[in-house]
Amino acid sequence: MHLFSPLLLISLSTALLFGAPQNKQSKELNAVISTGQYSTKLLLKTLGSNMKKNMKAGGPMKALDFCSQEAYNLTEEVNLKLPNGIRVKRISLKYRNPANKPEVDEELILDSLHKLKNANVLMPKQLVQKVNATTYKYYKPLLINKKVCLKCHGNIKDTDLKRAIAQRYPIDKATHYKMGDLRGAVVVTIDTAAKAAK
Repeated sequence: MHLFSPLLLISLSTALLFGAPQNKQSKELNAVISTGQYSTKLLLKTLGSNMKKNMKAGGPMKALDFCSQEAYNLTEEVNLKLPNGIRVKRISLKYRNPANKPEVDEELILDSLHKLKNANVLMPKQLVQKVNATTYKYYKPLLINKKVCLKCHGNIKDTDLKRAIAQRYPIDKATHYKMGDLRGAVVVTIDTAAKAAK
């Protein structure tokens, strides 16, 4: 039985390729990677600073309020700041908000990343998928790397918090994580034709 699917091998090759100097890669590919990194950083900084502020103000319950009421809107605000043809979002196989459910191709990438993680392979910093002649998807894997994340995504002991999560997210799948687990990814969709047309 093969441990890795063909898609996983493609993903691995892509990760290795993009981790190396870009001697033979096109300027377009370099621009895609740069755009993906910038967009990802902007989203994570925006959500992270607000999450930290809410957690400090009222603990996990206040952070839950932020996630359920503001995180999606802040993501859309980030998208409005990005150039034409670029959109950023978060995805996970174990999503809490249905807005973070991956598309079919994104689900395959996440599944491949989980196989890598389960095989104790170090996560690539980034992956790039060519969707069609002018569209790319840039993926930034997200790991559980702070203990505070486990307050809402680990084995939740606070019954009030558990009840509040269930009320806001009836189909919640985003629990029972441990430190170092793969949480999901940030995906930046880049339509180079739309960018050029602006």
